[in-house]
Amino acid sequence: MSGIDEPLYPIAVLIDELKNEDIQLRLNSIRRLSTIARALGEERTRKELIPFLSENNDDDDEVLLTMAEELGMFIPYVGGVEHAHVLLPPLEGLCSVEETCVREKAVESLCRIGSQMKESDLVESFIPLVKRLAAGEWFTARVSSCGLFHIAYPSAPEPLKNELRTIYSQLCQDDMPMVRRAAATNLGKFAATIEQPHLKTDIMSMFETLTQDDQDSVRLLAVEDCAALGKLLEPKDCVAQILPVIVNFAQDKSWRVRYMVANQLYELCEAVGPEGTRTDLVPAYVRLLRDNEAEVRIAAAGKVTKFCRILSPEIAIQHILPCVKELSSDSSQHVRSALASVIMGLAPILGKDATIEQLLPIFLSLLKDEFPDVRLNIISKLDQVNQVIGIDLLSQSLLPAIVELAEDRHWRVRLAIIEYIPLLASQLGVGFFDDKLGALCMQWLKDKVYSIRDAAANNVKRLAEEFGPTWAMEHIIPQVLDMINDPHYLYRMTILHAISLLAPVMGSEITCSKLLPVIIAASKDRVPNIKFNVAKVLQSVIPIVEQSVVENTIRPCLVELSEDPDVDVRFFANQALQATK
Repeated sequence: MSGIDEPLYPIAVLIDELKNEDIQLRLNSIRRLSTIARALGEERTRKELIPFLSENNDDDDEVLLTMAEELGMFIPYVGGVEHAHVLLPPLEGLCSVEETCVREKAVESLCRIGSQMKESDLVESFIPLVKRLAAGEWFTARVSSCGLFHIAYPSAPEPLKNELRTIYSQLCQDDMPMVRRAAATNLGKFAATIEQPHLKTDIMSMFETLTQDDQDSVRLLAVEDCAALGKLLEPKDCVAQILPVIVNFAQDKSWRVRYMVANQLYELCEAVGPEGTRTDLVPAYVRLLRDNEAEVRIAAAGKVTKFCRILSPEIAIQHILPCVKELSSDSSQHVRSALASVIMGLAPILGKDATIEQLLPIFLSLLKDEFPDVRLNIISKLDQVNQVIGIDLLSQSLLPAIVELAEDRHWRVRLAIIEYIPLLASQLGVGFFDDKLGALCMQWLKDKVYSIRDAAANNVKRLAEEFGPTWAMEHIIPQVLDMINDPHYLYRMTILHAISLLAPVMGSEITCSKLLPVIIAASKDRVPNIKFNVAKVLQSVIPIVEQSVVENTIRPCLVELSEDPDVDVRFFANQALQATK
């Protein structure tokens, strides 16, 4: 190697590794392109490295993907914006490869480079590149070209602008569905750069072509264009040209297109404004809520709350609520689950009376649903209803169902209830809580599932914080301490965990008088797991109690544990002893 001129060495290594049979070596060298470019300097990067990469575009997809990404950030290495055009040829080659992710990355990099290029370079280099790709023999080039028009168009002189619009119009009618799909996907971005007069004529005729495409995969992408174009057009044009398309799409023969309308409905409503929404989109939405395809109903149900926010409560109660009632007993559990995840948000929109009359029965039926996710979605949003109807009504109507769910056979439902308990406790107040929910909180500490026991220990701590140490001393501490003698060691471990969480809340005095003796007694347990957890708990208690207690009570116990036969017990005891010093 000594014979090779030193500056040539990096490029020699790169070329060697790029031609190496081992893909990993080729990948490594491609990832080091910026390092190599720095070593070569700007001029040699332009004259040697970039031409070499242009010839090297028949490699493995992973190598090409990395190359497409690297080149997007290469402007500083070729001498800045003035020389950015030299990066276009290798990326142009990558825009035609078969692998979609490579093409997409190449288009992304071209957009990044094009957005920084000088106007004259765009006209001389970038726009001809777009035209070459759009006229490509292989469909992959034409697909890639669709993503570049929005960068090329603003800088083009008037005759070229006309030509670019014509080319895009041809791409919207291309023989290959993949090209038409790409044209539909990028129409919104292209339209945003186009002057208002041409928007109403040229772009709207392209849009119309795409909406009548015989492939549903093209039509469903045109649904997204409805929202994008609606925001660019004046309101009256939007109602005249976009609204009829949306209404037709909502009745399209392909369920995928209807699904897309249901999914994009809120954005479409924003585009057509309140008047168009009331007169045309409410009936269309009602049809989607009653669609015969479950996937469409799922998408529509998930948008109920957002849609009703745009409407007056009267229209929502008259038109949408009957559909919501039907969906709450839908044959598909996924539809019910989608509804349950948003239905609570209807309470503030409809107001107190409608919530009590119309929504509460639906909530109750969903709370008793056989599918755990449905029950879960209702529980996790109960506070939204509480703000509207008040805690008295909520506790009368929904609390029996909540108590029932606290013993649900699905542990995730039990977990959701536990996490909701502190919020419920703060809303219900201490008296109500003691009557109905106190026993449940203790019961969870002995659940079969660890996650429930862990959440229950945290729950006990949060209740002590909510209602104060005096209440906790009367209602929590005695019951928790009773459980330390449970025959099952896993439950004893949960109690130790609960004690470690309660100690900081209860303060030094109660910790020393009530909690510490129980922890010390547990250090004599026959199960090593309990003993090393005792060491951990004692370590967490040290900052809370006075130094004399540490010296007289905690330290002797830890010394004893540090001589235990079990290696883990000794380890945690010694770790805790370090903290006593």
